[in-house]
Amino acid sequence: MKNSLALIPILFGAAFSGELAAKASSIGTTSRPNILFCIADDASFPYLSAYGCKWVKTPAFDRVAKEGVLFTNAYTCNAKCSPSRASILTGRKSWKLKEAANHSPYFPSEFKSIVESLDENGYNVGFTGKGWAPGDPGKINGEPRKLTGKSYNQLKKVPPAEFISPTDYSANFSAFLTENNGKPWFFWYGGHEPHRAYEYGAGIKKGHKNLTEIDKVPTFWPDNDTIRTDILDYAFEVEYFDSELGKILDILAKSGQLENTLIVVTSDNGMPFPGIKGQEYEMSNHLPLAMMWKKGINKSGRVVNDMVRFIDFAPTFAELAGIDWAKSGMRSTPGRSLTDILFSEKDNTVSKTYDHVLIGKERHDVGRPNDQGYPIRGIVKDGFIMLRNFEPERWPACNPETGYLNCDGSPTKSFILNMRRQGKTDFFWKYSFDKRPPIEFYDIRKDPLCMTNLAGDDRYLQLISQMEKQMTEELKSQGDPRMFGNGTVFDNYPYAGAVSNFYNRFMKGEQIETPWVEKSDFEPVK
Repeated sequence: MKNSLALIPILFGAAFSGELAAKASSIGTTSRPNILFCIADDASFPYLSAYGCKWVKTPAFDRVAKEGVLFTNAYTCNAKCSPSRASILTGRKSWKLKEAANHSPYFPSEFKSIVESLDENGYNVGFTGKGWAPGDPGKINGEPRKLTGKSYNQLKKVPPAEFISPTDYSANFSAFLTENNGKPWFFWYGGHEPHRAYEYGAGIKKGHKNLTEIDKVPTFWPDNDTIRTDILDYAFEVEYFDSELGKILDILAKSGQLENTLIVVTSDNGMPFPGIKGQEYEMSNHLPLAMMWKKGINKSGRVVNDMVRFIDFAPTFAELAGIDWAKSGMRSTPGRSLTDILFSEKDNTVSKTYDHVLIGKERHDVGRPNDQGYPIRGIVKDGFIMLRNFEPERWPACNPETGYLNCDGSPTKSFILNMRRQGKTDFFWKYSFDKRPPIEFYDIRKDPLCMTNLAGDDRYLQLISQMEKQMTEELKSQGDPRMFGNGTVFDNYPYAGAVSNFYNRFMKGEQIETPWVEKSDFEPVK
């Protein structure tokens, strides 16, 4: 089942370096850069204009790419807010983060965040918008942990559309700079956009967009005015995130600190539409990334195809801050510093340290019996993606009778569910909501939407076997509980949200609010 979307060619390279401590010692404290980490909430590659998209205008992201480096192969290991952000903060794969492998968990006390480490090593640290969330960060000395630094969310403004956050991100960043005492700093700009909900039609009415601007609707959704309007509302919110990024860059320039600030712009997972966010396909985990550092990047305007993992951010920040990882109190990381890419003058492939990424998930939103997750592990290599679904009898987006809770409510979701209910077609429902086979295998060079499962094609059986063997061996070496028959540990970790044990409670007749989905998403119990 899955068709094609024009993506930038995929090339592979780069990997973990075990020389982080030695590198850290060579960074002088006087040359340590500021670090501005900017993360959108649910923005997809390749839907930013730097990647050639015509219906999303992102001049600030494009500026970072033009004056820095544009990456074409950046991946999160787990395409959901909490676990993706936990990997960024710790430099660890989600299956090595205990409770933090799940969405909305209690953050384990044993894992220090890179922001906490920067704070301990002479950096001022703060954030605006969404930091690590959702979940309970825990406490230190009776106070809530500041996994992304001190909160700067006090300043508000009237947003341009309903559901866009009233937090004045750029003004709060300016307040942070005003309080800075001359030390190097780390700031996390976590836009709430383009997370749902959206004001329906805002992209057209307020963003002055037109349905015909969209060159192609992904073939796993119907192509009609409802879906196109929903996509343009998504685009409008991406552009809002980008507009605040532009203001932040201007504030940096006026303060005289732009030259020695490493700016990283990315997203935590793919767009909040059926079949993308919360899944483990190419559009779920493959994310936008650009980095800019005028004082440190030797040659700007480069496009780099090396594979970059979210676990690489923390080691990069540690090296540039002169932090010896082994002495930092942070747990070990399979990530690597990306400074060889930043300091290189090469385009395309800079190094060939590694040629693949591992991805996977455990429990995201609850909505299955006993808060079960939907465990997946996968490997992306040489233009292919292989996925192992460990519990194929479970529903991948959560149970129909509890509203497919791992898929945000939207006009697109409602349209797909109604098409099936009305007997028109179940083609689109099958892609996003139906149960899946144990093995999925896609040629993402030809089929980036992962529409055609090649797992049953004899031509690929040997390659599938080789990729699964490599994935399994690596996961075992990393101590993944799922590889040792202990995967149920992830299902048994408590859920920190108010809807814990949702399925069991709902099926007994309890009325529980689920504001992230529509009431009409719930299927009648058969």
